[in-house]
Parts: sequence; structure tokens; C-alpha cells
Amino acid sequence: MPDDANGTTVADLHRETTRSLREAFAGDDRLETASRDARLIVAHALDLPPDRIVVAGDGPVEAAAVARVRELAVRRAAGAPVSRLLGRRAFYGRDFAITGATLDPRPDTECVVDAVLERIDSGPGRAAPLRILDLGTGSGILIVTLLAELPSATGIGTDIAPAAVACAGVNADMHGVANRVRFVVGDWAEPIGERFGVVVSNPPYIVSETVAALAPEVREHDPQAALDGGADGLDAYRRILPEMIRLLAPNGFAVLEIGYDQAAAVSMLATQATLEPMIGRDLAGRDRTIALVPAARELRVSPGAWKT
Repeated sequence: MPDDANGTTVADLHRETTRSLREAFAGDDRLETASRDARLIVAHALDLPPDRIVVAGDGPVEAAAVARVRELAVRRAAGAPVSRLLGRRAFYGRDFAITGATLDPRPDTECVVDAVLERIDSGPGRAAPLRILDLGTGSGILIVTLLAELPSATGIGTDIAPAAVACAGVNADMHGVANRVRFVVGDWAEPIGERFGVVVSNPPYIVSETVAALAPEVREHDPQAALDGGADGLDAYRRILPEMIRLLAPNGFAVLEIGYDQAAAVSMLATQATLEPMIGRDLAGRDRTIALVPAARELRVSPGAWKT
């Protein structure tokens, strides 16, 4: 990259950043995202909407901003995800703040929201006064998204990491639901003494010995505790599932994310916890969610469900 930032325009900086990322990603499957990554990085550093980069092309860029873009480009070339560089991630049509204490949400997790809303839509509807619990809330994406979609709902999110709870609070405030949610520092459901109509969670489910083989964007930037599910990837489910009977209100249900190859194992744990499982798939057709109700109750809703 040139050393002299004098006279650099937005267009110059975008071209320079795109070129540097393409060179860094040559022969890499990230090559196809180089132009988009460059646009997002430049827009972030200049505090511009990404779609304004072309319009602002002839505008001058201060030396400090040029240096900032170059720094971010170097970090991206070294493997940092764009979402980590920007400190935010799009999820279910909304932007969420993320930090080093929280998982970088994946699109697959939107399936949890879809599964919850599908059951609510077929029951009391989105205006019902539901109570929601999010176990291991992280950045709060699940409960904040659900509260944004369900205007009369309230809830609680728990996380063992105080910094994650703080990030979740920021996101709740950002999306206008802070007055309807409380975040608690605690180990899964230990701090909880009430029942809920809906329980959600995206627990860690990666087998310990395979964490080291994950892509660098994941392995080196997501918190280990949010990835590592133990020797067989099921440690968190062994903690969560036995709690469901005491956590679920009459006619309540839970939806948890699972690994694509864990449906049978998690279903067996659910059955042992006297829960009836139903597996849901993601857009690629892979097993991705497990919906749960107490055994002997059908996974079906009726008017008045989930009231506490």
C-alpha cells in the first residue's frame, strides 16, 4: 500500500483496500468476498453507510481515517472476521453489537427464531403476553430478536460471562426492548426460579477435540466457552435438558440449536429428561433445531398457551 495518504479519496481508498484483500485472499475461498469486505471496512472507518461509498467517491479522506482502514485491512487479511472488525453482526434483519465475550452469530441460528415464531403464530399469536427465557444469551440476539417480533412479550437472559450480559444489554437498548428484558449473570438456569412459555438457547456443541480444526475466523475469535461442548459436544444439553420440566409453564415449549449431526443424541437426552423432541432443519436441509415439550404432550399449541 502507498505510504502517502495526502490526496486520497474515498474511491482511491476503496480500490486500494479491495486490491490488498484480493492479493491476500488469492487462491482462498475468501477471494469472492474481498470487494464486499473492503466496502464494509471503508464505510465503517469513514462512518458512512456502505451504499454511499460510490456516491462519496471523490470525497477526500483524512490521514487518520486512511491509517484506520489500512489497519483493519491488515487484520482482515490475517483472518479476523469482518463482523469482529466492525463490532456488529446482522441477524434477522437487525444489526447487533458483538464483543470478544460473545459468539459471532451465524445465519443458522435464525432457525431458532423461525421455529419459535412458527409455533406462536399457530397458537396465541404475536400479541400474546409471553414470558421468554434465553439460556446462555451471549450478545442477546435470540431474546432481543424475539422481543422485537413479539411486542407484548417479556423475558430474561442468562449468561455466565458478565461482559456478555453487558453486551446483551446494549443490544436490548439499541432495539428498544430494554424495558421488557432482564439479563442475569449465572450458570445456565441456576439463577432462575420461575416458569416460562418459551425457552431458547444456542449452547456450545462443538466436540472438544475438533475445536482446533475450526476455521481461524471461528477458532481464534469466538470465545472458547461458546464453542466447546465437551468430549462429545453434549455437555451443555446434559445441563439444560433436565431443567426444562421446572422451567416450562403449562403449554410452554423450548427450542434449542443443535449441531447438524446431533439430532439422535440430543433427542435421546431429551427423552431421558421426560421431554418430547421434534427436530427442525435449516435452509440447507440439515438438522439444526430441537423443539421440546414435556412428554405426553403433543408439540401443538392452542389459544391461551404460554401464559404464566
